[in-house]
Amino acid sequence: MSKKIIGAEYPLAKIFSSDFEYVIPSYQRPYAWTVDQASELFDDLYGFYKSELEEGYFLGSIVLIKQESVPYSEVIDGQQRLTTLTILLSTLASILKGNQRDTLSKYIQEPGNEFEGLDPKPRLTLRERDKVFFSKYVQELKFEELLKLDEKGLNNESQVNIQNNSRLFLQRIAKQLNNDAQQIKEFVAFLLQRCFLVAVSTPSQQSAFRVFSVMNSRGLDLQPTDIIKADIIGQLATDKERDDYNERWEDMEVELGRGGFNDLFTYVRMIYAKEKSKKSLLEEFRTHVLSAAKKPEPLISEVLEPFASALATVQRANYEAASHSEEVNAYLRWLNRIDNSDWLPVAILFLSRNKNEPGYVSWFFSRLERLAAYMHVCALNINERIERYNKVIEVVENVHSLSSPVQAVELTGDEKSQMLNALNGNIYELTPRRRNYLILRLDSFLSDGGASYDPSVLTIEHVLPQTVNASSEWAALWPDEQFRKDWVHKIANLVPLNRRRNSQAQNYDFDEKKSAYFSGQKGVSSYVLTTQVLNSPQWTPEHVVARQKELLEVLEENWRLSA
Repeated sequence: MSKKIIGAEYPLAKIFSSDFEYVIPSYQRPYAWTVDQASELFDDLYGFYKSELEEGYFLGSIVLIKQESVPYSEVIDGQQRLTTLTILLSTLASILKGNQRDTLSKYIQEPGNEFEGLDPKPRLTLRERDKVFFSKYVQELKFEELLKLDEKGLNNESQVNIQNNSRLFLQRIAKQLNNDAQQIKEFVAFLLQRCFLVAVSTPSQQSAFRVFSVMNSRGLDLQPTDIIKADIIGQLATDKERDDYNERWEDMEVELGRGGFNDLFTYVRMIYAKEKSKKSLLEEFRTHVLSAAKKPEPLISEVLEPFASALATVQRANYEAASHSEEVNAYLRWLNRIDNSDWLPVAILFLSRNKNEPGYVSWFFSRLERLAAYMHVCALNINERIERYNKVIEVVENVHSLSSPVQAVELTGDEKSQMLNALNGNIYELTPRRRNYLILRLDSFLSDGGASYDPSVLTIEHVLPQTVNASSEWAALWPDEQFRKDWVHKIANLVPLNRRRNSQAQNYDFDEKKSAYFSGQKGVSSYVLTTQVLNSPQWTPEHVVARQKELLEVLEENWRLSA
């Protein structure tokens, strides 16, 4: 059997003809084009159609496993374009009527021809998870039913993308072509006759994967995980193995979502490399992870699956155990408020190995949250954070237990001192994400962890205003201007509010500010810190100094910052 590679340019009329029967193998990635890519494609096509009356439009290339003279074609690369073009042709056909609809439908579904031995079938068959959905709603032109489906009830991101892109194309056709049969006919003629794809085909799976990997390592529109998947699944010897491990791969991708699944590979790379990335994720994953795993089976079953499960638990804060689950999930919710994800490799590594020891999991995540908060509040840069977390990773990989726990996750004496100094500083001058985290964390300590925080609007406001009018009560209570400057941004003078800023109210005298600005509609606040202010009869320098001491003691006790 010849294993030569054949490449030729075809118009879409040929691409979507009886010469090709496209099947997306089960090990391929899901349909991932969103309305961003779909709208860009339509706008490019329509813009070219209006401005260029004779030139052809090149749509790129597809890679197929295909025997010469045999229509059956496994799509190794190109499913995103083939699927999106099928949706476009189908939406156009759905607006046409009679013979025009029937004619265009032949490019979407093979009508069959008993004299040529052709059975009726779709021109394109998606992966097992999506093929019935795609055939029923897109290829059978049932877009009215498709758009009525509740997005939350769809099975996966592929189906959401199919629905959204169908809606987008129908809107574009109505806007640009006025749903007019003649305009649609002319645009379809342009698509079928003047739009081209290069089809690269080879009967060898190994050769097809090599072409795919080379082409897509050079900048085409694929995620690194797709190329890694081709590397891994392509090594498996039998169809049964490929199907089995592909199903497990897709389960992870569905559970985490496409973006989350790609993030997983970044975290796994960090666990193995223990240093900041210097090259592309693809290159470093191959160097550090694939070389260590050596075979596809242990990479999936011993690395990716346990880490994917741990990542889902960590990001959703839904750890389950006979004990300690509530407190673990509370720590996870706070960790997810941190403004970076550098802590995640540590978290998924530890949880994947120790999930069945809830007492130890609680111990570890209480320390990890404090470590993350220290770096968050003290504004350590990315290099400093990575270096610090990698010290923890190195120890987590060794033998440890609750009786002999991971000491590297504990704060050092110097780190505790640094954090205490930061807590006693000008908190309002921190970035919004950092000061919001700190204020809400303090409030949670005061509420004994019973409060939940999901405000739609959160502002941090000053009690003593930043600008003091010389004739105001504030000027009489705080006569020393320098003393005011020293204390106005400290944590004792700040309150969280679930409301938008009111520039006029910010300078009210204390009693008016409490009643008109700090209290909610029922005269109370959902925050302990704000309630404390509402219950304070006055706001003098002595009161604020004492309050600062009390609040620092709360933070010191709960974050265990004593030397």
